[in-house]
Amino acid sequence: ELGKDNEFSNQCTGTNIPPEYYTSCEKGMNDAMLEGSLVGSEVEGVRVVLEDGANHAVDSSDMAFRICMANAIRDTMKKARPSILEPVMTVEVEIPTEFQGSVVAGLNRRMGLIQSSDMNEDGSGLKIFAEVPLANMFGYSTELRSMTQGKGEFSMEYQKHSPVQRDAQEELMKKYREEVE
Repeated sequence: ELGKDNEFSNQCTGTNIPPEYYTSCEKGMNDAMLEGSLVGSEVEGVRVVLEDGANHAVDSSDMAFRICMANAIRDTMKKARPSILEPVMTVEVEIPTEFQGSVVAGLNRRMGLIQSSDMNEDGSGLKIFAEVPLANMFGYSTELRSMTQGKGEFSMEYQKHSPVQRDAQEELMKKYREEVE
């Protein structure tokens, strides 16, 4: 689930997995979450439920359970169709009304979603609220100044993480594979 921490839930009954290995299983989950399979980034929003397992008198150890849990989670994540997330910012733009068309078009080119716009009391100024991926905001300050003859201002703050578009995800995965090889 987006924006959620990873969760480990131990629902084992019986002693197929000895209780002293439960913490090793949780550590294995944390190990698997450090590096995702798509681009090597940290994984978030995963809930892992430990229900059962097996124990061997000779081969079982803390490290064996930790590695086994990490590998099981990595294998499962590959089958779960994961998404790469990107930070999305809330952007507030203040401009004179005569520049509304070009500023809105500029935000749209940056994959921004206009949330609302408010005109000030005398009708001379406009405040636009939008959600824009952070990666698309680089260079916006210069663009806004040139579009508004230096009269436009903007501020932004983090709002949430959202999945990147599929074509961007494919490109990021390709780049990551090239770096790893």
